[in-house]
Amino acid sequence: MDVRPERPPELVVSERAPKTPRPGALGDPKVRAQLLHTFWFNELQAAELMCWALLRFSDAEPEFRRGLVRICKDEIRHMALYAEHMRALGFSPGAFPVRDWFWQRVPACTTKVMFVALLGMGFEAANLEHAPRFAMWFRAVGDHAGANLQDKVGLEEIGHVRFATHWFKKWTKVDDFETWMQALPRPLSPMMMRGKTINRDARLAAGMSESFIDQLVRYQPEPYGR
Repeated sequence: MDVRPERPPELVVSERAPKTPRPGALGDPKVRAQLLHTFWFNELQAAELMCWALLRFSDAEPEFRRGLVRICKDEIRHMALYAEHMRALGFSPGAFPVRDWFWQRVPACTTKVMFVALLGMGFEAANLEHAPRFAMWFRAVGDHAGANLQDKVGLEEIGHVRFATHWFKKWTKVDDFETWMQALPRPLSPMMMRGKTINRDARLAAGMSESFIDQLVRYQPEPYGR
């Protein structure tokens, strides 16, 4: 019996992000698989970046570092769920190009405050809006397993955002939108860290205040050149 671990996929890295498909296009299993592949790779990057933060912020509180390990395990579990559903659709990890979008941005964080502001309160928080939207799209084409998977990941994302929000408040002593925005590496904008429609209930459950969410809803970038 061959007990060797599965060989990791050979990933092709693209410089361009794949376009998000239109909802109706998800009737094609290949299109769904490609979207799941993007989610799978985002989880991989998130898991790797939790490990990166363990090394980069090695002097951080033990409770914070234990939290990073716990979240890393969640991301790896999510990867396995996405890979399983991809295979059910006839595709495997590595079948589509990927983009190192998170890796290109998160290592710009030079402090632990910047790290939780960007990855947890920023990129992961945006998934509080994206996951329900994609779940709706999957259901609309009859892929209830894919929809349930998005529901599950979106629900567990609340805990990840709550973790980041807790430590942001603990370290900065405030729960302030302006302080959070200033902690983001330039030139990243809050517009990249929210959905078109804010999932207020999920963000409140993740520890964000009404005031913070209201300012996120109202935020508009300054005109170019100012």
